[in-house]
Amino acid sequence: MINHKRVVVVLPAYNAEKTLEDTVRELPELVDVCLLVDDHSTDQTVEIAGRLGLQCFVHDRNYGYGRNQQTCYREALAAGADVVIMLHPDYQYTPLLVTAMASMVAYGVYDVVLGSRIIGGQALRGGMPRYKYVANRFLTAFENLFLGLKLSEYHTGYRAFSRELLATLPLLENSDDFVFDNQMLAQCAYFGFRIGEVSCPTKYFAEASSINFSRSVTYGLGVMLTTLQFALQRMGVLKFRVFSEKGRRLEPGSATYYARGAAGTRTG
Repeated sequence: MINHKRVVVVLPAYNAEKTLEDTVRELPELVDVCLLVDDHSTDQTVEIAGRLGLQCFVHDRNYGYGRNQQTCYREALAAGADVVIMLHPDYQYTPLLVTAMASMVAYGVYDVVLGSRIIGGQALRGGMPRYKYVANRFLTAFENLFLGLKLSEYHTGYRAFSRELLATLPLLENSDDFVFDNQMLAQCAYFGFRIGEVSCPTKYFAEASSINFSRSVTYGLGVMLTTLQFALQRMGVLKFRVFSEKGRRLEPGSATYYARGAAGTRTG
């Protein structure tokens, strides 16, 4: 715990057998619960998660990265989380920052904290492909302009959230694909949550997950669409469910399309 707040780390996983153990081994002892949601992997991810003693939830088919996160947050809330850290289990981001990020939320400094690969100028040196770096900078500038923020990047997969934020945002209105991340930050801005950042070194290597060029283009177009929807809703021109106060919210532990505690895992 930090400041009497229960800290839960969630790992949205898909074919993470080669990097999962390295990621988990570096998590700090202050983490109260670490749970993994497997999006119907075809490798040994679930079996390794079981050996590591993680709480494991397995989708009955591959639903996508966005749906994986929905399950992560739903189960974190059901586990009594006050602070939730979403960390990719591909070892691209250092787990050693969990303490710093969780503390900023637990002490009420921010409602969401992002591990930024851009602050400190480490992204390219860490191996980020140049085309992804250029796209990251362009999309971030575009979003800052319309969302009224000054973030260094919106596209990191390392984030810490407060329980209140996760219970408030209409996350069930979001995409099942990668643009879920961006929709979530746009929702944070729309509903007035405080967003902070910390510098996070990153490393790209063969085993680290990364979407290909065509999916990157699809993601980029989705980011621009989300940003324009935000602007149109703010101006009162149109209304969208992703920014609606009546949008569908998470209900802890309510989903039925995945199995709790798959064979070979412990459920804590």
